[in-house]
Amino acid sequence: MEVLFSLALPRDEASVPVVRQLCRTSLQNIGVEPECVSDIELALTEACTNVLKHAFDSREEYRVEIKLDNTKCSIAIIDEGRGFDHSALAKGEEAAMSAEGGRGIQLMRALVDKVNFTSAPEQGTMVHLVKTLALQEDSMLLNLGLSKPGGYGPPASVLAQE
Repeated sequence: MEVLFSLALPRDEASVPVVRQLCRTSLQNIGVEPECVSDIELALTEACTNVLKHAFDSREEYRVEIKLDNTKCSIAIIDEGRGFDHSALAKGEEAAMSAEGGRGIQLMRALVDKVNFTSAPEQGTMVHLVKTLALQEDSMLLNLGLSKPGGYGPPASVLAQE
């Protein structure tokens, strides 16, 4: 089984609770453990908030694409903003705990299994989050015998662009 949805959201703070609620409801409905739902929800919120704070593009929208398969949740948050130099992220540079900000990426990395960034100056950024699903005993996926390994890849529309 695979659940896919894609949202074009306004670059407005009111969009974050909308995407968070859609993701949460989908995860809860297929029987994902509450702690796993919370981890995904918080990482998604942080990634969307980063778009609102840092993208500074002329476009009025950003996209969120979510793929739930039998074992994983894969989320792509895509903006067409100014991009950023993510080479420091690859080196593992982290914000000091005493800093006012800058810990969002650390938080995302702590909450999900994989966090990848694709970014280019003036071409935007894609944040790709992947989390293995922890299922409740009464999960519809387990009841249907669908808890087989799924793919790690980003949602299909993101793959088509690469």
